[in-house]
Amino acid sequence: METELVIASSPSDAGISCWNLHTGSEHLRYKMCSSPAHGLASVAGRFLASSQIRDPKSSSSGSILYWSWNKPQVEVKSFPAEPVKPLLSNSEGTYIVGGGISGDIYLWEVATGNLLKKWHAHYRGVTCMVFNDDQSLLISGSEDGCVRVWSLFMIFGGANREKAKNPYEYSFHEHTLKVTDIKIGYGGCNAIIVSASEDRTCKVWSLSTGKLLRNIVFPSIIDAIALDPGEHVFYAGGRDGKIYIAALNAPGTSNSSYGLHIIGSLSEHSKAITCLASSADGSLLVSGSEDGMIRVWDTKRRNITRVFRHAKGPVNNVLVVRQPQHLNPGTSPNTQASSLRGHGWPMPPPLQKYANSSDENAYTKAFISPQTASNKLLDDSYISVQTMENLIKELQKQGSAAAAELDVERLKVEQQRSVQTIQQWKTIYENLHQFCVSELLDGNHVESNNG
Repeated sequence: METELVIASSPSDAGISCWNLHTGSEHLRYKMCSSPAHGLASVAGRFLASSQIRDPKSSSSGSILYWSWNKPQVEVKSFPAEPVKPLLSNSEGTYIVGGGISGDIYLWEVATGNLLKKWHAHYRGVTCMVFNDDQSLLISGSEDGCVRVWSLFMIFGGANREKAKNPYEYSFHEHTLKVTDIKIGYGGCNAIIVSASEDRTCKVWSLSTGKLLRNIVFPSIIDAIALDPGEHVFYAGGRDGKIYIAALNAPGTSNSSYGLHIIGSLSEHSKAITCLASSADGSLLVSGSEDGMIRVWDTKRRNITRVFRHAKGPVNNVLVVRQPQHLNPGTSPNTQASSLRGHGWPMPPPLQKYANSSDENAYTKAFISPQTASNKLLDDSYISVQTMENLIKELQKQGSAAAAELDVERLKVEQQRSVQTIQQWKTIYENLHQFCVSELLDGNHVESNNG
């Protein structure tokens, strides 16, 4: 079993806490962090990043901070054009995406700090964002109640974008109040999207058709959701301190008193649930709350296996990430810090405040969208592995060095999909094994009683 870390932050200036999920041992505490909801990210396990808003009323009070794993102090400070709330990194750590309070979305290249793209995504502030499993789609939620699906291929492909009716793939307007969280399942363009809102509903959408599949009304406002890896259920953290368990595939019936499709709940927090995260195999669910506690739940037995306490104040972000290889779980935090000096990854430069238009255009031409006579609007602008392969062939015909770069990206996508598929099959196998064992035991029990 790979070692996983729980990382938690707070809207108050309480820093970032970090523990081993399975042993409970504490790693370094990182100083000077007051993050908004969805404002904490692990950038491919290389370093931690967090957006900061010191004064919500000021348009110039926002920053983005970086911490290396081996030092508690902030190492890199960036000051974007406006305060950013949600912060997100792709799985390879090549890009950081920020959602502005104006409704704009910013996309930076990590290695250079260059602002590659900025676009007006929503009428009001962006509240949450998530990439799909192959990192080609970005889904964003907003204070305006809207959920939008963005194809990065379209965002960067200037010619294609001009031909499209809208810059987004889908725009879902069914929520009546602020969107609080979004999660997406596996399956590429056939995945499901689950969104939560202050209107006390969670909505399940089909990414392939853009249709609403299920609408679930909860007894309380839902601020956080987490998907079961098998996608049989999802967990919804309410402001009443309960974590509701809702069915994704079951018929429209319910034996619980909570309502249609809600099949149970977990209840130990004394205040609102603000954030949820799952372990890689889905066997553990981690919840953070305004009560300052982080609880780890066994999803099969539905009991608590471990409890962590944040330094002070409420918790509004929790992440579960694989432990970086250079962190030694057997040493104390102080020993770790001293032994790791000089052995971590070099920190990248600060993020640019404004884009360099010439650099942006060059990047778009060379890497994302080859400008040729044969370049046409795709029937489905969803960028898949097949789409990447077609682009590689076109670039190779031109003798472009970008073909090699795109080939690497394709291989990364294929590798990531393979890992996720293996994990899904593993979960299905474990469920089938448990079912067969239970059936055998029940059968033996009946035979012994008849005998």
